[in-house]
Amino acid sequence: MQKKLHRFVKVFLGAFLVTFLLLGCSFAADGSGTIKLSLTDAPIVDAQNVEGVFITIQSVEYNLNGAWIKDPDFIGPQVFNLLELTGGTVAPLSNTVIRAGEVTQIRFMLDVQEKGAAQKANPNNYILIDPNSEADGNYDDDVKHELFVPSGSQTGYKAVGNFTIPRNGEVEITADFDVRKSVVKRGGLDEYILKPTLRLVVNHQAGTIAGNFTTNLSTYNAYTIFAYANGSYTDTEAPSGTEDPDDTFIPFENAISSAVADPISNGYVLPFLSAGTYDLIIAGVADDGSYTVIDSTTYRDIVVESESTTTQDVAVGGSL
Repeated sequence: MQKKLHRFVKVFLGAFLVTFLLLGCSFAADGSGTIKLSLTDAPIVDAQNVEGVFITIQSVEYNLNGAWIKDPDFIGPQVFNLLELTGGTVAPLSNTVIRAGEVTQIRFMLDVQEKGAAQKANPNNYILIDPNSEADGNYDDDVKHELFVPSGSQTGYKAVGNFTIPRNGEVEITADFDVRKSVVKRGGLDEYILKPTLRLVVNHQAGTIAGNFTTNLSTYNAYTIFAYANGSYTDTEAPSGTEDPDDTFIPFENAISSAVADPISNGYVLPFLSAGTYDLIIAGVADDGSYTVIDSTTYRDIVVESESTTTQDVAVGGSL
């Protein structure tokens, strides 16, 4: 009896082990991982009358292993005021388990009308303008302008950036919308075009530049610090005042990110920068929103390492 029981146990354990190994091989081949996706934005200081920029995301899709798949755990529509997501603040979008593999793009599906369409009474994507030219946090008297897309544009806006969803692991991704470059006012018209400029950042591969900011200048009410990939800035990106007002010229369009430099709090922060070397361009912003480059040569070759903060104090205007 004991011999029969012993043989039964051996057979049972052998069968269990074979089944476990087969399932393990199957899981290894078709395994899954977790993606945590968040949204952030670079601030704007050249439009003090902008109270808010609101977008409505209907769904999120990933180009995974060469095919588009929908995020099963993003429940849309969701509305975000991008101006509330600056300085390192993020809004969580999804925490989902999907098939492991390589992602090359993320597509954000927005329900946006094409340029020339009649304004909706309650648009899903819009900009709020304060009539007194000073954003005060009070929306009651603000003017709402619908955001349109150029004719022929698709409503799925792609953020490009390769990353891996590891088997049995997770990856944290932040999508930077950068409203300063994404919302364009058409000349003197009260018409706003949405041309999203999105970049993807793998959080554990990114770092931060931050530091004190001091100035003895009284010419400007606001200052912006632009981060450029090392050696990539040219003065053709700075506004000269001769641009066609009906053109869609975007100042400092090739900047990776930007930050408000605040003389009152004496600080600035440039988060979510991929590891690498950067140059800082400092610009003053006048009352009319025009830029003047104050310094484009002093703060160069700043190295950013993953998951760390590089301290770089900035002083403009000569001896302080």
